[in-house]
Amino acid sequence: MNQPTAGSTPRRIFIDKQSPKAYHALVQTSEAVRAAAADAGLDRTLVELVNLRVSQINGCAYCLHVHTRAALRAGETTQRLGVLPAWRDTELFSPAERAALGLAEATTEPADAAAQESAYTAARAALTEDQISAVIWVAITINAFNRVSILSKHPAQAGS
Repeated sequence: MNQPTAGSTPRRIFIDKQSPKAYHALVQTSEAVRAAAADAGLDRTLVELVNLRVSQINGCAYCLHVHTRAALRAGETTQRLGVLPAWRDTELFSPAERAALGLAEATTEPADAAAQESAYTAARAALTEDQISAVIWVAITINAFNRVSILSKHPAQAGS
């Protein structure tokens, strides 16, 4: 058992390792979502922007680490990554990217019905139905991975 010593907190269980079948199912879902996004014509950089924005909202250091590297490998610029938290205040993102980012935020924080409706309306104007579905699924799966990493306290290590 993982008992803390005086003045310490217990080490977190890496739930992906503790329940590998459940984690593998999540990985398989992510692979299906990635394929659906590609089939819908979503560029890999847009998918990574969604992964990053959702991870920023959730404060998942591990997923931010992983998806920043993936975005850069996919051709994303450091300038756009740097201003991603303020995407609404810049002209660096296309209408489709803006629609996807708004929809991803609404998926991550669904309690604000007005913001959700506004994001969905903007998405309908800029994205196809397949793209809307894919963006929502990308946001759902990265939200799930964020929870796995946050609750497990996965480290974001330098150089990895």
